[in-house]
Amino acid sequence: MSDLTKLTISAARDALRKGDLTSVELTAACLTEIDAADALNAFVHKTPEIAMEQAKAADARQGADAPLLNGIPLGIKDLFCTKGVASQAGSRILEGFKPEYESTVTTQLFDAGAVMLGKLNMDEFAMGSSNETSTYGDAVNPWKVDDRALTPGGSSGGSASAVAADLCLGATGTDTGGSIRQPAAFTGITGIKPTYGRVSRWGIVAFASSLDQAGPMTKDVRDAAIMLQAMCGHDPKDSTSADLAVPDFEAALTGDIRGKTIGIPKEYHMEGIPAEIEKLWADGTAMLKDAGAKIVDITLPHTKYALPAYYVIAPAEASSNLARYDGVRFGHRAKLDAGDGITEMYEKTRAEGFGHEVQRRVMIGTYVLSAGFYDAYYNRARKVRTLIKQDFENVFAQGVDAILTPATPSAAFGLGDMTDADPVQMYLNDVFTVTVNLAGLPGIAVPAGLDRQGLPLGLQLIGRPWEEADLLNTAYSLERAAGFVAKPAKWW
Repeated sequence: MSDLTKLTISAARDALRKGDLTSVELTAACLTEIDAADALNAFVHKTPEIAMEQAKAADARQGADAPLLNGIPLGIKDLFCTKGVASQAGSRILEGFKPEYESTVTTQLFDAGAVMLGKLNMDEFAMGSSNETSTYGDAVNPWKVDDRALTPGGSSGGSASAVAADLCLGATGTDTGGSIRQPAAFTGITGIKPTYGRVSRWGIVAFASSLDQAGPMTKDVRDAAIMLQAMCGHDPKDSTSADLAVPDFEAALTGDIRGKTIGIPKEYHMEGIPAEIEKLWADGTAMLKDAGAKIVDITLPHTKYALPAYYVIAPAEASSNLARYDGVRFGHRAKLDAGDGITEMYEKTRAEGFGHEVQRRVMIGTYVLSAGFYDAYYNRARKVRTLIKQDFENVFAQGVDAILTPATPSAAFGLGDMTDADPVQMYLNDVFTVTVNLAGLPGIAVPAGLDRQGLPLGLQLIGRPWEEADLLNTAYSLERAAGFVAKPAKWW
């Protein structure tokens, strides 16, 4: 079998179970591709010894009753703690940190038979929309249309780049304001953010704890269903983890959406949105209608407040979560001068260890939580968040099954195009995705077309809480109708 790394998870699983392929062969092919793809800077900690050991173990238990992901090689975002393997969250402050424990998500993936190829690049502490804030340097999009290096999106940029370039069969991502869905759209792959509480956050380095949620990034919707199933489940170690049964997501993929109601929110027709994005959205709407869905116009009136509310709440939680990186307990500690006390140690360590974007967000968060500003900013943002959640609840109460929107306001842009000069321009990349995190809903990005330059564009479907199975089936119908099969031409 040639081009092993181009296989989907479902195709590889079937070949492995039949005995047409071994996990050792598949893993070795991925490791070879990874070593040849340093130009993408997607894998930042390679773990070939662990991968081959896990692959051999998977081959030994292969058979009809093998676990869900037995022998499937995956990449793990650097935000997930992996026992004995560097887990830096893309930050210098965690340099040298090798956890003594395994995150719940990676534990479940390994229990399902998955093989870890290594750790993937990401924006520092998941703060960014372009993977340009990483201590490892920029991750690069495998798609290229001119001499520019393009962003793979962020914060899960390494995951998106690795899956799109066929370096691994799937990857873990995390999504606080769009960090799975935006990179998926920029690289022509599928990414789903499940309902808040569906996947355990234990052992994932925290950014904003009420918004963070892990999910899979894969080559198609079926693979997303398979991988999500392995990642989900109740975890008593995470107080926000929901004690709900996990349905068979793959079995839900019938492609039949007749009688489903799809909402089109008028507020997402934003000023300055490119004509190509509007056309893609209209085409996607027509595809779902042709598949038998009923299309209705809906209103989500508080959408315009979502981005400012998010950029108050997320930094506030970040400033609280990142207070633990102080140079005392673990991670980087600055060299001190004679006479320096504990205050100087904190200041120097954090100044050296945190990058500019993380420093900016910590300062914003500390400001909005400070006496005199707490009510004006943080409490007001929390109230707006409740109103945004109510908007979605009202729409779902009217019988809407899913909501279709664009995933991003543009195709992938060049690395360096949106510099520190105006961070707000970068924050606007999250305009279509942050509402989903604020409301705790499931959302999926599906590749649906190419722009005039030949870069991938994605559409987003937003589902009812806990109804990932239904959302995946709607996405499956959209994926089949769109027929997106384009791949980046290999240049790396």
